[in-house]
Amino acid sequence: MSDIITDIILKAAEKARHETSNEPEPKVVGPAEWPVNCTVGPGLEGAIACESKVGSVNGSKGWLIYRGYDIFDLCAHSNFEEVTYLLLHGELPSKKQFEEYNSRLVKYRHLNKSLRLLVGFPVENMSAMSALRLGTNMMRQEFTFLDADNDPAARGEAIASDDDSIAMETQPAGGKSATYEFGVRKKFKNSGRSRKKNEKRTDDGSSIDTCYHLISGVATITAAISRLHNGRIPFEPDDKLSHAGNLLYMMTGKKPDPVAERIMDVALILHAYHGMNASTFASMVVASTLSDFYFSVGAGIGALNGPLHGGANEEVIKMLREIGSPDNVEQWVAKTIAAKKKITGFGHRVYKAYDPRARILEPLAEYLAGEYPDVKNEFLTAKKLEDEVLDKMGRERKIFPNVDFYSGIVYSALGINSEMFTPIFAVSRVSGWAARVLEYQHNNRIFRPRALYTGDFNKQYIPPYMR
Repeated sequence: MSDIITDIILKAAEKARHETSNEPEPKVVGPAEWPVNCTVGPGLEGAIACESKVGSVNGSKGWLIYRGYDIFDLCAHSNFEEVTYLLLHGELPSKKQFEEYNSRLVKYRHLNKSLRLLVGFPVENMSAMSALRLGTNMMRQEFTFLDADNDPAARGEAIASDDDSIAMETQPAGGKSATYEFGVRKKFKNSGRSRKKNEKRTDDGSSIDTCYHLISGVATITAAISRLHNGRIPFEPDDKLSHAGNLLYMMTGKKPDPVAERIMDVALILHAYHGMNASTFASMVVASTLSDFYFSVGAGIGALNGPLHGGANEEVIKMLREIGSPDNVEQWVAKTIAAKKKITGFGHRVYKAYDPRARILEPLAEYLAGEYPDVKNEFLTAKKLEDEVLDKMGRERKIFPNVDFYSGIVYSALGINSEMFTPIFAVSRVSGWAARVLEYQHNNRIFRPRALYTGDFNKQYIPPYMR
């Protein structure tokens, strides 16, 4: 049955390549000659802060590349575990490497202490993202010694100043090391820790093993939050299931059939990495201070929680249910455009072509709509809405459906509540966050952009009794 899904993806790939083959190749690629001259807008738009080999987003073509591999090929032929290995290590694993890596991911699914602590909190009264960030910090406690009294961070190995930057009045020269950095910077090492016999805490908080812990652990915590929000006890992971299959099992309480498992796997691959977006940047900023990866991923979760970054697919489902049926679409669109309101799920900051992730999710949603009547009306409404929006303004202005437009329909068909859509985004994207902070660690410079002061000078202080 999973061959059906592969065929769907390959057809989407063929269509995408046919429609975008004449579009220009990206211009901003390749090694940089620092300092780099670029046009920067508010919010650091257009700024080039570092180099990366993890992935590439071509907005004009609508292509997405992970470590040189096209997203269509990875979704058609790979799996999420293999893709996460690729993102972290730069190459696809050999059979032996994959088996060893997967066995560690399976092992790290078990978070007995973290889940026990999490259950003790009023998770049912917390937002899912807030609980996820809390659970990630509990993982830090379970797997590391970073907060142990006898194990202070080795801060002497790093400069203890905010001056890991050029002076703010000086133009950047593109130096390979910081102006005020003395000696050779060393990566944090938590030395002198006192370990008990058979102690579980072996993670130093900023290693490749940390990345493995996070990829597995965020999925387990997300599933537990879903269960707790529904008044149920979290399930133990099933070591025989894939990462995607186990996630569905722990969330729904049912072992998924091969097609559902495969579709969930594809959805995770699609969300694993997407350039220097807000959550990736937030994770990297925290990691650049030599804080540990748990805190860095926590920053990514915090950024993803914001409605300008995560949560759009949840809003799409609300919108489709508000429209009600395909018959209401035309009138709804006309009314929305007249009111100059945004139609959720269309347009993207990067893509000026059809989002490649949406190209895959749309036919998957169509397939699921045929198998699960509960989402058929939502899919038909979405298709009608897409046609109407493209006819009214999409093609001319190059506003197409993005990844969020159909992903919510896919998740709903798989039995996932809409409040868990953004945490599932984190389950996938944690691999991209981890890959980027791990990569940046090898040539780390603390992020230190400038702000233009627009306030007053030379104000005279007046005592309160004279004001």
